[in-house]
Amino acid sequence: MTFLTPLLAGIAAAVAVPTLLILYFLKLRRRDVEVSTTLLWKQAIQDMQANAPFQRLRRNILLLLQLLALAGALLALAQPEIRGELTPGQELVLIIDRSASMQSTDGPPDDPRARQTRLDRAKAQALEMVDAMKEPGLLGSAGDRAMLIAFDTSADILTTFTANKAELRRLINDISATDSPSSFAEAFKLAKAHLRRRIHIDDREGGKAVTFDEQTEGGALVHLFSDGRIPDLSTIRAQREDQVVYHRVGRSDAWNLGIVSVRAERDFNTPSSVSVFVAVQSTSRRARTVDVQLSLDGRVVAVRPVELPAAQTVTAAGATGPDAAAPTDAVQTLVPSVRGAVFELSRAEGASITVQLRHPDVGLPEGTLTGEDLPDPLGVDDVAYVILPPARRLSIAMVSEGNFFLTRLLRSMNLARPLQVVPPSLAQAFIESKDLATYDLIVLDRWLPSRTVDGAPTLTLPPGRSLVLGAIPAPPLGLTDQGEAGATVALNWRRDHPTLRAASLENLIVNKGRKSVLPDNVGGATVVLAEGQDGPLIIEAADITRSAIITTFDPVQSNWVFQSGYPLFLVKAVEYLSRGGIGEDALTVRPGSTLTQRLPQDAREISMTLPDSARVPLVQSDAGDVNFGPVADVGIYTLAWQGTPGPQDATDGGTNRRTVASNLADPAESDLASADSIALASKVVQAQGDAQPLGAKRLWPWLVLVALAVLMIEWWVYNRRVAF
Repeated sequence: MTFLTPLLAGIAAAVAVPTLLILYFLKLRRRDVEVSTTLLWKQAIQDMQANAPFQRLRRNILLLLQLLALAGALLALAQPEIRGELTPGQELVLIIDRSASMQSTDGPPDDPRARQTRLDRAKAQALEMVDAMKEPGLLGSAGDRAMLIAFDTSADILTTFTANKAELRRLINDISATDSPSSFAEAFKLAKAHLRRRIHIDDREGGKAVTFDEQTEGGALVHLFSDGRIPDLSTIRAQREDQVVYHRVGRSDAWNLGIVSVRAERDFNTPSSVSVFVAVQSTSRRARTVDVQLSLDGRVVAVRPVELPAAQTVTAAGATGPDAAAPTDAVQTLVPSVRGAVFELSRAEGASITVQLRHPDVGLPEGTLTGEDLPDPLGVDDVAYVILPPARRLSIAMVSEGNFFLTRLLRSMNLARPLQVVPPSLAQAFIESKDLATYDLIVLDRWLPSRTVDGAPTLTLPPGRSLVLGAIPAPPLGLTDQGEAGATVALNWRRDHPTLRAASLENLIVNKGRKSVLPDNVGGATVVLAEGQDGPLIIEAADITRSAIITTFDPVQSNWVFQSGYPLFLVKAVEYLSRGGIGEDALTVRPGSTLTQRLPQDAREISMTLPDSARVPLVQSDAGDVNFGPVADVGIYTLAWQGTPGPQDATDGGTNRRTVASNLADPAESDLASADSIALASKVVQAQGDAQPLGAKRLWPWLVLVALAVLMIEWWVYNRRVAF
């Protein structure tokens, strides 16, 4: 048992107990007694004077009862607790999930607590943990300290280890949910980094001596407050001495409908024809129907009903069905159902497209409600935005020594201006000139620009969008070239990728290729689309300023140029890159990431208007880029500046504008069923649950009740005038 406020109780006891005793000493109590004589009074008075201070304390039940009631009140003032998992002097790491799924509500609409979000309940549990922290003792005993981290896609340290409960409460209450997906890896690394070694600076002598403390014995004690919908948990490798406590919030039977994908495409040959594709996910164990509403510039133009079947429960034995039964030890996985809606439009002008789910009213039966009876609890994934640029033809430049087939194919396309062919001898100057920004796409035939890295020339990708044939850029947006290779064939390829859906590589034979290796540290910047015996054959590479489709072999040195799949690949690659590449539109950014746009070099008075109409000034880099982020909210972001407009920018009254859409569109974040456990790379952690104590049981309410009961007994004794 420990006391949260022993100092306060000690001060109160030092004042109250002597005061009560003094009052008893000074209290006069007289009663009528018949005596036969007063001769012996003198001796009796002398005896009483000798024993007066202690006489009043003898056999006085009222005083004893009052002292007992006072003791109970003073002990309650000290806030005693029976501590469970927490030990005195513990250092706690409180990590609170603030991602999009934590905005959801799980209660019935008629419940006053229904307005509470999962984040509200997570913060309430964290506040209980802070209240349970032990304060430093009067004799110098160590108290508890806590570190606070909030995370979504990124993690923020709100405070390092502190014993200041008021500051911890304030910071916890200030946490607000974002529209970003969740990622736990960065938060856990930050916690471990602060536990491992701590810096102390001693400036008493003016020399600022720096010392380090090694990791606290016992490892990290991490308390995670979340619904467990975190995709990267399996990458977290906790050490044996680390203790991770998972405090679950939310219902395990919660369901949700959400938009997980949306895109708009113009027909390459008829740019005024627009197709809008919407994918809706359901995690409900019942069949659901939802209306998908399409708006152009705020005006509703179409509504499509979408019927979604029940999500399937898959067990380890392979049984499926909405109510699939499984053995007790079987692992069950809920597989959401996904259905799409397609809208066909005819629009040559640009537009802001809004797609929104309209839910029918859900009847709430009387009695106990299950999660399936409740309305859709999350609204941020019920809306998505697409920026549709004006219809226009592409401008393409090509760097080549001469490629008859490739030149003829590109010139046959419906281009905005004649194909610009640049010889390799002039290509480096062309890449570094301002003329490059006037082209939508550049085709690089067996040539890449070079730049000096660590004193050595290195092949790299130019800014913008590129189709590279027969050349290999260096990492991080490329491969490690290991020299020439012999003949090879395609072993496997991404048949679902837009560039390869109609371009079969089954009969591809490369007469002369190159050996190449994809480094391990490039992350998602480089994706292998086709692979041969000696490494990747086709890759896709992209960052915030560049995107490219690259063939590591020269198509002329293969039989591909004689097959119908080759021109189909070229056309689809040009079409794919013209929409932005890497599966995302160039005018779309995910919440939690940085919004980066390239503006003309003469841009000035640059600002960004946020979805809530707030305006933020921005500064352009020397390379012409402007950055804003991380983006926190779903919605439309408008970039405005003075100067020259880009080819797809709108101009109004001398001000140029470019709009960018931000959408959640995350299948994992739209799955709201809270996890009963979280699976780390090194261990499985079971959830604590909503109602379980968070490390301490408070005793002071019971002590207050005891004190009140004793006071009632004392009142009864006083009225009965019981004396001994």
